[in-house]
Amino acid sequence: MNVALSGASGLIGSALTRSLEASGSRCHRLVRRTPSKPDELEWRPERGLAESPAAEGLDALIHLAGENVAAGRWTAARRSRISASRGRATLRLVESLSRLEQPPRVFVCASAVGYYGDRGDELLDEDSTSGAGFLASVCREWEAAAQTASTVCERVVILRFGVVLSARGGALARMLPPFRLGVGGRLGSGRQYFPWIHIDDAVAAIRHVIERDIRGPVNLVAPEQLTNADLTRAIAATLRRPALLPVPSPALRLAFGEMAQETLLASARVFPAVLQETGFSYRHPTLGAALARELLPNPSARTGS
Repeated sequence: MNVALSGASGLIGSALTRSLEASGSRCHRLVRRTPSKPDELEWRPERGLAESPAAEGLDALIHLAGENVAAGRWTAARRSRISASRGRATLRLVESLSRLEQPPRVFVCASAVGYYGDRGDELLDEDSTSGAGFLASVCREWEAAAQTASTVCERVVILRFGVVLSARGGALARMLPPFRLGVGGRLGSGRQYFPWIHIDDAVAAIRHVIERDIRGPVNLVAPEQLTNADLTRAIAATLRRPALLPVPSPALRLAFGEMAQETLLASARVFPAVLQETGFSYRHPTLGAALARELLPNPSARTGS
C-alpha cells in the first residue's frame, strides 16, 4: 500500500510504520516542519496538508496525532490544546484533502473509548451512545470532524482506542516502576473497567480495517473485559511482586483533578464487536498473554514469540 501517517513517531505510529514497511508498503510521515527526507510530507495542524505530488493517490491516510490527554492536570489552556489538536486539526486536514486531485481512498482517524464516558459495568459496543464529560465531548467533536472526509474519501474509519499496552511507552510503561519496587496497587476501588489492547494487536487491527471494507467506528480493545483490580493483580503476578498499596480516589483527584476522574477512575466496559464480526484474529487476546509478551525476559516464555 501507499499510505501517509500523522503521529508516525508516537508509540502506535512508529510500530504501525515498521509493520507496514516490513510488508512492502510505502509510508509517508506527516511532519510539522519543512520536509527533509523523501518519505516526509509537511502537515500543520492549523492549515492541514501542504501541497505535494506525493500526497496524491494514497491508499490510506492514517491520522493518529493529538495532544497527550494524560500528561497532567487539565488546566484551561491544556483543555483548549487537547480539543484543538483533535477536532479543529482534523477539520483542517480533511479540508486540505479535498483540494487534492486524487484524495486518499481511506481516511482512518484515531479516537478513544473516552467517547463512552463513565458507564460502570454497562457493556458498550460501537452502536452505544456517547457519554458525558470532557473526553466524551472531545471524542464526539473529533469523530464528527473525521466524518466530513466521507465526501472526499471512499471510506472513513474511526479507531476508538483502549489503553495500548507496551513496555516501550504509554500507560503500561508508566505503571511499571512502582510495581517493580513492590509498591503498586489498584486505583480507587479497582472496580472500574479497563479497556486495553496489546500494541501488536492494535497495529494488526489498524491494518485489518484498512484492508477490508470496514467503515465507521471500530473499538480497538481486547475481547477480555477486566477491571483495574484485575490489571493490578495481573501485573503483580507477572512481575512476581506484591500489590498491596492501593491509591485512594481522593488522592488521585487531589493530584490530577478532573483528569483523574475521567482517565483513571472512569469505567468503560468496551467490547470489540466490529473486529469480532469481521474475523479479526488477536495474537494476545488475554491480559496474561499480553503482559507475558511485554514483561517476561525469557523469549521462550513470551506469548507470541
